[in-house]
Amino acid sequence: MAVFSRITLLAGTAARCVHAMNRRGLAMANPTATFKTTKGEFKVELFQDQLPITTSNFKDLATSGFYDGLTFHRVIKGFMCQFGCPNSANPQSPIAGTGGPPGNTQYTLPDGSVIQRDGGGNIPDELVGEISNEVGTISMANTGAPNSGGSQFFLNTKHNAFLDYFDNSTPSKHPVFGCCRRLISTRRASYRSHAGKVVDGMDVVSAIEGVPTDGRDKPIDAVRVESITIAE
Repeated sequence: MAVFSRITLLAGTAARCVHAMNRRGLAMANPTATFKTTKGEFKVELFQDQLPITTSNFKDLATSGFYDGLTFHRVIKGFMCQFGCPNSANPQSPIAGTGGPPGNTQYTLPDGSVIQRDGGGNIPDELVGEISNEVGTISMANTGAPNSGGSQFFLNTKHNAFLDYFDNSTPSKHPVFGCCRRLISTRRASYRSHAGKVVDGMDVVSAIEGVPTDGRDKPIDAVRVESITIAE
């Protein structure tokens, strides 16, 4: 699944993009995901209040153990680190980077509605929030076809504004659904301040970005994610 791609907005998604509420009607904090890797730990805030379809897909896969033992199959210094293909459990696999979740499986959103992945394990596109692909953000990968995101994502190690779905300079469209550092800006500086709080581990992300790679951008010495822990 290539990072360079096209992704389109699912009609009606915006209606779901609301804060999770507790029993008193107060907005609850976004969940976090702690990645335990062979290079150390880093923590990502998940923008559940803005992208419930995308973040709930990630949370479902993480809590089921889907990501445990997988490796970063594509690392490009000064660009991004890509992860989430089930075929990458074997870092030497020639098909690492082509896989996704099981098809026709379901997961639940914070509001109780159910999303079903298609036969290829892909989820509906969710282009909302206008959050830029800045350093330290986590963004969905896809094939370039509509509704083709599944389990793969990438960590931006450069401000890759050309990947923003609201940037018309290229056809690449990748929605940001989390961050592991303070966001500096968004389009029109519109994103709520609580979603830009500092989250730990950019030094670990930098260490992953800096590993030697082969001619296919695959790390020579595999960087493995041992577990991902979700905290609500």
